[in-house]
Parts: sequence; structure tokens; C-alpha cells
Amino acid sequence: MEQTYPFSVAPMLDYTDRHFRLLMRQVSGRCLLYTEMVVARALRHILDDTTADRAGERQRRLERLLGFDPEERPLALQLGGDDPALLAAATRLAADWGYDEVNLNVGCPSEKVRLGRFGACLMADPQQVAACVAAMAAASPLPVTVKHRIGIDHRDSFAELVDFVDTVAAAGARRFAVHARKAWLEGLDPKQNRTVPPLRWDIVQRLKQERPRLTIELNGGLETLEICQAQLHHLDGVMVGRAAYGHPLRWNGVDATLFMDTNRPAARSSTVVRGLIPHAERWCRSGGRVWAIARHLVHVVEGVSGARAWRGALTRDAGVRGAGPEVLDAAARQLEERGY
Repeated sequence: MEQTYPFSVAPMLDYTDRHFRLLMRQVSGRCLLYTEMVVARALRHILDDTTADRAGERQRRLERLLGFDPEERPLALQLGGDDPALLAAATRLAADWGYDEVNLNVGCPSEKVRLGRFGACLMADPQQVAACVAAMAAASPLPVTVKHRIGIDHRDSFAELVDFVDTVAAAGARRFAVHARKAWLEGLDPKQNRTVPPLRWDIVQRLKQERPRLTIELNGGLETLEICQAQLHHLDGVMVGRAAYGHPLRWNGVDATLFMDTNRPAARSSTVVRGLIPHAERWCRSGGRVWAIARHLVHVVEGVSGARAWRGALTRDAGVRGAGPEVLDAAARQLEERGY
């Protein structure tokens, strides 16, 4: 059964890896987390590689793309692609690996993604997106959701947006995470596409008003919990991206305020770092570097005395060859001594 989440952390390439997801889970136990986008064709390539059977290489490669800690759930796998068969196979893998749902990326404007014919450019072909969603929905019992823009280039009328959503909803999608900016596929890079096209929250609100039976979430420009609360008077959910990565403790009140769950104490900088130590121990035992975890922690201390020195010491110590979980333990103790 599909569940509605009033708050989720957006999928972000190079950011929402398993380490950052566990960091955010120290802040909120209830929000929906997303993976980075995983390309369906890359999964098929691993499955089809006849040389990958040697010494469990196939499983290791799948683990790098699909592996997660059970503590991360609820967790959605975001997929990229435009081939219904490949996306169906990827959806079956998502079910086998224990994900809670799958999400199709129809919002990324990067040239590399566009050349692969997936991401935001697919908004120009609602029927193809519908075929992908139908194949994904038939492949497993997992809910299939879609993340998209309000439009692309000069195809940005409200009528075109509604046509896209209606077509995809008829194929089996019931939840839509809408980035409230259109995407310029020519002339703007991905960073500019997150800031230059104007935010149109009103368009997303109107979409919800005209399609009340669909679950509509707002993404884009949501900087504070108070702003999110205000938008939830009009919409079913909010999805926060860069503001969650850059200011994770800003979202301490999500569980109590949006999920009505007051059982979780507010996270502090020290409790976030210390909460990641068991994960760091497992990660380093498996051959991973503690730097992969520490790089996400630089934003958990901000606006207090000694923050810059703490960040500098953490990045220096975590970058030393052979460094392990003891780096996080020392960093947590420093914060505890200061009461942070």
C-alpha cells in the first residue's frame, strides 16, 4: 500500500549516498529518503556481464549501486532511463533488495542525462513516460512515483503540465514530486536550472487543486520548516534538497511537527556524529574509507564558536590514509565537551 510522506529529502547526485542518508536518519526517523539516481541500463549491464560471476563480483557491483542499511528505511530508489523493459527489471531488483518504492527521474536537466534520453527531456514525451511507469508498476508491488518539472523550454503551459500528469497517472503513478521550476534544456547548466527559472509554487498548488485525488508534493526553494508547514496547507508533501544537505540540523523538528511523533529527541551535532560511528565501523571493516562519511558531516556544526576549526580538524584527520572510526569518536567528543 502506498504511503504519503509529508516530508522527504530529495535525491541528489553525489550527495544522497548511503552515508548522508544515515546522517539524515539521525535527524528524522520518519521522513522518506531517496537514493542518488541509479541508471537502469547500468544495472542491466551488471546483470548481463558474464565475467562478473567470478568471486562474487556481480554482487559487489550491485551492492555499490543498490546497497543500504536497514536503518535508512523508508527509502526510495530513484531510477533513470527511458526503456520500459530495463526499468521494469530495475524495479524488480528494487523489490528484491528491500526498497519501499521506486521513483522515475523526469526532472534532471543535465546534458549528459539528456543525451541518454532520460530526465527532464522526457516531459516532451508523456506517452513514453507512461509506458515506463506502466512497466515498472507491473514488475513489482512497489509504489511507482515520478519526480518532474513544471515544464521544459517553451513547453511550459499549465495545460501541458496537466496533460503530462494525467497521462502518467493513468499508467499507474499516484504520487508526483514536482520541482516548481521549469527546466531550460539549452542554455542553462544543472546548477543554473536550480536557481534561474523562477519558482512557481502557485502552479504546483493549482495542480493539486485540479487533481485532488493525486498525491502532489512540492520541491524547490523550501528553506525552513515553517515554510514547509505553510505549503502543507495546500499540498500533500514537501521535498527538500540542498537545504537539507547544507543545514541538516535545521530539520530537527520534522518528526514532531509534520509526523506528530514526539518520541524522538532533537538531534545535536554530537549525537549525529556519534550515531554514525557504528556505521563507520562496519564501513571501514568492509574496506571503505572514513572520509566517505566525514565529508558529509561538515555541515552539522554551523553558527557556533569553533565550528571552522572543528571542520578543519575533521577533514584533515579523516583524509589521513588508514584513518578509521576513531576520527568520528574524537570529533564527537570535541563537540560533547563544548555542549554542542
